[in-house]
Amino acid sequence: MPNTTNIVDIAALRRSCSQCSLQQLCLPAGIGSVDLQRLDELVRKRRPLARGDALFQVGAPLQSLFVAREGAFKTTALAEDGSMQVIGFHLPGELMGLDALGGGTHRCDAEALEPAEVCEVPMAELGRVAAQIPSLQQQFLRVIGQSMGRDQDHLEMMGRRHANERVALFLHGLSERLRKLDRSGDHITLPMSREDIASYLGLVIETVSRTFGRLQDDGVIAVRGRKLQILDHAKLDQLAHDPDEARARS
Repeated sequence: MPNTTNIVDIAALRRSCSQCSLQQLCLPAGIGSVDLQRLDELVRKRRPLARGDALFQVGAPLQSLFVAREGAFKTTALAEDGSMQVIGFHLPGELMGLDALGGGTHRCDAEALEPAEVCEVPMAELGRVAAQIPSLQQQFLRVIGQSMGRDQDHLEMMGRRHANERVALFLHGLSERLRKLDRSGDHITLPMSREDIASYLGLVIETVSRTFGRLQDDGVIAVRGRKLQILDHAKLDQLAHDPDEARARS
């Protein structure tokens, strides 16, 4: 009879936190194998979602936080005019569900922009495990800080008067976030539609399309459908962070 005690379940190992390609984003530095096992036991569900599937909806009670392993998401909320406004985009390794931490219920909807998979972390057990792994508490605070930073970036975008500045800030920020995933920040496949981008930036879709065209004419980007290439990072950075100087030179 063969000895099965040392047989490794490769499929399970690949699904685990220790073998996840996002562990450097999600997990504290220097976490040990025992603590990794605790985390892997905590993340009980790795849920697949199809494009358009809801991850959570407004008013739903906070039961779990989510980390995208694959795919991108958008969050939307009801605007004053009754329309749904995009308030955030979420890439792999970024935490979702923080909107419900204050009141205990979700204040926005989260929807998959493409086929995706998320790790679900039950709130009822997160505090217990974090108390046993102090570095996880620090990592959790860091991730919350990053989320607040993205919200601040969004406010900065909405405060810009010119559409090209808002679009430049958006593309610059998206490029930097992709680089943190060790993905190309130059060649981008946009998971979101022009309509979603327009809603997020407080513009109309025609303005977004014209602005993309203008940036392409100026040699800053090359765009075809959802395929986008950043050709001039210095110019894009200037448009995003020093728009007065960029306008003076144009």
